[in-house]
Amino acid sequence: MHIPVLLEEAVDLLLGSGGKLFVDCTVGLGGHTRRILEKNPQAFVIGIDRDPFALEKAEENLREFEGRFSLYKANYSDLDLVLKEEGIEAVDGFLFDLGMSMLQLKSPRGFSFQRDEPLDMRMDPEERLTAFDVVNKYSEKDLERILREYGEERKAKAIAKAIVLQRSKKPIETTGELVEVVLSVVKRTGRIHPATKVFQAIRIEVNKELEHLKIALWKVPRYLRKGGRLVVISFHSLEDRIVKNFFKEHASQFKILTK
Repeated sequence: MHIPVLLEEAVDLLLGSGGKLFVDCTVGLGGHTRRILEKNPQAFVIGIDRDPFALEKAEENLREFEGRFSLYKANYSDLDLVLKEEGIEAVDGFLFDLGMSMLQLKSPRGFSFQRDEPLDMRMDPEERLTAFDVVNKYSEKDLERILREYGEERKAKAIAKAIVLQRSKKPIETTGELVEVVLSVVKRTGRIHPATKVFQAIRIEVNKELEHLKIALWKVPRYLRKGGRLVVISFHSLEDRIVKNFFKEHASQFKILTK
């Protein structure tokens, strides 16, 4: 099973509340949930994930803890609906491990630029918007905006222009074709692949990741029991900014335990 990053640190922080009821808002393959259940024999975990393929694996990986967890296919922005379904009004801790899982990176859903796959990038295959739609149907102005805002790509304007030019000849259908367009504008020089920020930006747009994160975080305080813990693992500056703004706005309710 894939071992999550910062596994021990995140779980120890979460269990520091001394409580027994936790919500793993990004359960993935069940790595964090499993460790919570191992370290606290009295713990019960509600696991949420929008990816049905991840939930299938999590169910298998957590089988030995049957009766001590429940899994929901949902977006973490709907955590209030999940808790209502469970009949729960307060919990001892929330855990968010943001970004993609290895399962998603290795799946044939177009998350990686290292293989030639259909442009999809949906974490939830039931959602309508795909990477193909973004790349082939968004206006040049909107493409530039998402590349600049979500990818923090300095050459957003030139890449957006190149995408629109290429799709006017033929739709851009695969990750490999998109990479070729990016490489026509940005030459490979360092260790970071030129398509990295482009793929990040499109993935964030397809899955509305930042919008859902804001909604989810701002729902947490109404359910977090006094003395409870909120643990968030973020990977890029956009997520980090949202998390820090949340804690800043709720400074009177939270004590920051780690940076």
